[in-house]
Amino acid sequence: MADEYDFDLFVIGAGSGGVRAGRLAALAGQRVGMAEEYRIGGTCVIRGCVPKKFMVYASQFKKTFEAAKGFGWSMDNIRFDWPRFQHAMSAEVDRLSGIYMRNLANAGVEVIEERAEFVDDHTLRLIKSGREVTAGRILIATGGAPWRPDDLPGVERTITSNEIFHLKELPRHLVIAGGGYIACEFAHVFSGLGVETCLVYRGETVLNGFDFDIRTEVHEGLKRAGVRVITHTIFESIEDSGDPDLPHKIKLENGDEITADVVMMAVGREPATHGLNCEAAGVELGKRGAVIVDEHSRTNKEHIFALGDVINKVQLTPVAIREGHALADTLYNDNPWTFEYDNIATAVFTQPEVGTVGMSEAEARAAHTDIDIYKTRFKPMKSALSGDDTRTMMKLVVRASDEKILGVHMVGPDSAEMIQAIGIAVKKGVTKSDFDRTCAVHPTAAEELVTMRQKFIPEAATA
Repeated sequence: MADEYDFDLFVIGAGSGGVRAGRLAALAGQRVGMAEEYRIGGTCVIRGCVPKKFMVYASQFKKTFEAAKGFGWSMDNIRFDWPRFQHAMSAEVDRLSGIYMRNLANAGVEVIEERAEFVDDHTLRLIKSGREVTAGRILIATGGAPWRPDDLPGVERTITSNEIFHLKELPRHLVIAGGGYIACEFAHVFSGLGVETCLVYRGETVLNGFDFDIRTEVHEGLKRAGVRVITHTIFESIEDSGDPDLPHKIKLENGDEITADVVMMAVGREPATHGLNCEAAGVELGKRGAVIVDEHSRTNKEHIFALGDVINKVQLTPVAIREGHALADTLYNDNPWTFEYDNIATAVFTQPEVGTVGMSEAEARAAHTDIDIYKTRFKPMKSALSGDDTRTMMKLVVRASDEKILGVHMVGPDSAEMIQAIGIAVKKGVTKSDFDRTCAVHPTAAEELVTMRQKFIPEAATA
């Protein structure tokens, strides 16, 4: 890149995708700058996947202690220390953020802890210092942000998934608006920590977009966990209740009223392009402010790119990382490739957790004329002595014509761990016969995946 610019590549945002692209570009000999207005590591490390998983772990211990009694253990004076847990969680997040910073520095990336906005298509202004920098190529990797309805009276009384990690004390009564994976995960977390928890969802069954059997299992699992689930309604307003212990009064459109001390909005996320001044660079934005890109992460401007949640394709950290890797290899390592968005294995850390890859049953039936379903629901071995009534559900969606497995869906302990390996098989085009020929590992829950032989026939079809 010509020396007329300060940098060969400048990355806006130091989340997982931007860090991967910037670090690899620097290792390939490019002059790379990176601006981050908050903390290095982005949503996943700082206020997303990592601290959330720690909270999931913390909330599971209460149930584990109860289950231990069935295995002969006796425990007294068990209590949960929220400040102590928060300190440990924050320390680990700080450590991980520091690793990101060191890796960037070791690669030669100049990290600038300021907000950057476009001046023109080659120039950025760093807001805190007022410094302007130029770059031959620019990468937008600003991620996404929680969305809240501005027209909801009292919305300023709510928090989002950004603030949920910094509560000074456990809520007495937490009310969550939403039915996506963030809402469901945090409902389980706080219910598991002993908080009275209520989830309000406009639809009938949570986790819209997932396979219906997953949605049903998770929905019923929330209720078994003690979460009050209110469906077919939304918030109408949030007011002062007059009660200092439960200061928020939530009025629902169905006429119900709920009081709470913490109200969380988990009704979606949107690309973080507000205030980026993309119009000054001539970068085209699409629905909800998402940056429009082609299969190579290139915008309508030849030298400006975007990836991760800000393009609003698949909002998953590993996807952003792969997009960033593909971009760096294509531009700087003479190894052009693009990320494939089909058959992405993913997990939802409800309790029990979800593992899923490939097509849902509904998607498969819409795309193919003949679909076979294999499904099982069983009590995990660990629950035999614990008295836990949790069940595991496993489901295979198979194209009948060639037995190709189009989707695998699970709800149960360790589903997230299992789906990673299964994702490899589905990506390679594994068939039901391949599963059938695979020897089971006994005793495990995973063996059920290779021992299902009977096709599932809905009761309605046999009536």
